[in-house]
Amino acid sequence: MFVILPIIVIFILLWIFYYNSLIGKRNQVTNAFSAIDVMLKKRFDLIPNLVEIVKQYTNYEQSTLTKIVELRAKAVSGSISDTEKASLDAQLSASVKGLMVNVENYPDLKANASFTNLQSTWTESEEQIAAARRTYNAVVTDYNNAIMMFPGNLFAGMLSYKPIEVLATAEEERKNISAKELFNN
Repeated sequence: MFVILPIIVIFILLWIFYYNSLIGKRNQVTNAFSAIDVMLKKRFDLIPNLVEIVKQYTNYEQSTLTKIVELRAKAVSGSISDTEKASLDAQLSASVKGLMVNVENYPDLKANASFTNLQSTWTESEEQIAAARRTYNAVVTDYNNAIMMFPGNLFAGMLSYKPIEVLATAEEERKNISAKELFNN
């Protein structure tokens, strides 16, 4: 009895420790994704201003501006999954990057103080999103390690915790950028 009781107490204490640890790690993942979500919302809020200023100064391809507005509307609708949101974010980023590159063809727009300010804010927002993604991936890796390594994997299995995928860069964003192609389009 004196041998079994301490073993049971140790097991209960370990279970409480690992349970609390896993809950904390899962909450960190949720918090880190929420930070990305907040920063994406900030960026999405910039898009209408950006589109309006560009419309005033350019004859830029209307379909691209329409696509940007549609992607933004889908992204802020609130009825999409986290995976769909990440996909929309990648599409939106690519569209706006193309728009920013084509600004070089419009000196009046490039000189506009509002546009310059928006461009600066956009860049800052992109940097914050990148930092939040790095934080998210670090937290997800920590969580995944906790649920996959012994003895945490035993407790995670009992709690039905599953690994979470890190945010990865889309294949097309990994390709080298050709300045020649950007300026010829």
